[in-house]
This record gives sequence, structure tokens and C-alpha cells, in this order.
Amino acid sequence: MNNIKRCKWCNVENNLYVKYHDKEWGSPIYDDNKLFELLILESFQAGLSWECILNKREYFREAFDNFDYNKISKYNDNKIQELLNNKNIIRNELKIKSAINNSKLFIDIQKEYGSFSKYIWSFTNNKIIYEYDKTSSKLSDTISNDLKSRGMKFVGTIIIYSYLQAIGIINSHEKECFLYKK
Repeated sequence: MNNIKRCKWCNVENNLYVKYHDKEWGSPIYDDNKLFELLILESFQAGLSWECILNKREYFREAFDNFDYNKISKYNDNKIQELLNNKNIIRNELKIKSAINNSKLFIDIQKEYGSFSKYIWSFTNNKIIYEYDKTSSKLSDTISNDLKSRGMKFVGTIIIYSYLQAIGIINSHEKECFLYKK
């Protein structure tokens, strides 16, 4: 399995990372629950490596009620304190509060568009963009600005570009990678 050519960023010594690269990253996602999970995880990644977040993903799922945005939108000070005391996740108060804030706005977008999936995929008319070797683009700028104008936090253009790669709107598998497509 490790003899297969993958994107350079994929640590082949980490089975979680290999599985994520091979089965998830760059595959189109349309399910709002999954879209929300990755949006929250990407926001927690700010300033850290994706591998760090991926290694803690199951702990995040447990701590954040399986990324149920309806439950997260109702978190109170007691829940925030519980999360801040959870040594298994990233204990950044601003990021935890932004997850709560962003869950409320995620629900607002669902109400406006019928689903978050319809909203996020509308920016490319449901088309996949094939490009690599970038960390931001006009598309990530546009989406980032729109999300910020709605009040979302930790959704800068680089985070959103990574998010778009993760959910398959942007396919960035490198030319040497066995998953590369034009």
C-alpha cells in the first residue's frame, strides 16, 4: 500500500493520513453533516497541521456530539468549559466559541438555500475544479468573504481553500499521485 505514489504532503507512516488521502480528501461531499464536520475541523486546524487534527478527529467527534450542528448551536458556558478542559482536543477558546457561532450560521445558510451543500456547491455551479500547488484562489476569497459577511469566524481564504480541497470542490491531487485527474 505504501508503494503507491501519493501527494507529497501525505505522511505514509500514518495510516489515518493514508486512509484520509486515499478515501476522503478530494472526493466530492454533498452531505451537510459531513460538510459541517470538515468546516469545523478546518477551523481548528488554523495554525496547526492537518495531521494533528486528523489524529484527534475521533476525540473531536466525541467532544462535539458527533458534529451535530443543532446541538452545538445550543452549547452554553458549561459546555464551553467542558471542552476547554478536554485534553484530547484543541483547547482554544476562540476556536471553540467560533464552532458554536458557525453552527448557528450554518443552520441559517441551510434555511436560506435548502442545504449547506447547495450553498457551497453553487459557487462552482456544481463543478469540480482541478488545480494544485495553491493555498488560496479567487474562489476561496469569494467564499471566505461571503462566510465572513454572514458572521462566521476562522474562515479565512486559506482555511476555505483547504476546506474546498477536503470536500472535493477543488481536486488538488498532484500529478505524481495515483488519484490525479485533469
